[in-house]
Amino acid sequence: MKEAYVNIEKASNGLATIEFFHPKHNSLPSDILAKLAKTITEAGKDDTVKVIVLKSGGERTFCAGASFDELISIEDFPTGKEFFMGFARVINACRKCPKIIIGRVQGKAVGGGVGVASAVDYCLATKFSSIKLSELNIGIGPFVVGPAVERKVGVSAMSQMTINADEFYSADWAKNKGLFAEVHDSAEELDAAVQKLADYLLSKNPEAQAALKKVFWEGCEDWDSLLESRAEQSGRMVLSTYTKEILARYA
Repeated sequence: MKEAYVNIEKASNGLATIEFFHPKHNSLPSDILAKLAKTITEAGKDDTVKVIVLKSGGERTFCAGASFDELISIEDFPTGKEFFMGFARVINACRKCPKIIIGRVQGKAVGGGVGVASAVDYCLATKFSSIKLSELNIGIGPFVVGPAVERKVGVSAMSQMTINADEFYSADWAKNKGLFAEVHDSAEELDAAVQKLADYLLSKNPEAQAALKKVFWEGCEDWDSLLESRAEQSGRMVLSTYTKEILARYA
C-alpha cells in the first residue's frame, strides 16, 4: 500500500500540478492538510508558476474528507480546533493564491473533499464524481467547508446536501448547481480536458488572471476569521457525547 503524500510537479511552461494521496480513499489527516496548504501557498508565490492543477492520486475516490482515525483520537478542544483548521487553511490557501487553480476530480468527493473541490477556481470531473456532505451522520456539520460550498452551489443546494447527509448527489447534479464546470465520461477524457484548459490559460496574460481571481473571490476577505470560528465550532462539537459515541463505532 502506498504511503500518503503531497507532491508538486512543475513544467517548464509554467504549469504546476499538485497531487495529494492517502491510502484510505484519499482522506485528509492533519499532516496532509498542512502539506497541501503549504504547497498551494508556495506555488502561488513562485513566479515560474502560472497555472495550477489540483488533483488526487488513484483512480476512484477524489477525497473521502476528514480522517476518521484522527477524528476518533481527538480528546480536547485545542486538538479539535487545530484539526479542523487544517481544512480552513487549505481553503484559504486556494482563495489567496494569485494563480488560477484547476480542479481534477476523478471520483467521489465526501465532506471535506467537497470543500476542496469548491475551493478551486474551475473544477472538472468524471461522471463517477458524485458528492456528499456526510458530516451530520457523525453529529457535526460541514461548518468549515460550508462557506466554500455555498459560494459555489448556493445556500439551497448546500442545505440540501447538509440535511440529507446520507445521499450521494450525482456529478450531473453538481454540474447543474455550479460546482463542476464540466463532466466527462472517463478519466482519460477528463485529463485531456484539464490539459486543454491549462494550455489555454498558460497562453493568456497572467496579470489579467491574477486580477480576475481577486474579482472572483470578492466578498470573502473575512474568511480567515470566519473559517477559524467555524473550526472552533467543529472542535467543540466533535467532543460531544453524541459524536463520541458515533465515532467509537469506527474505532
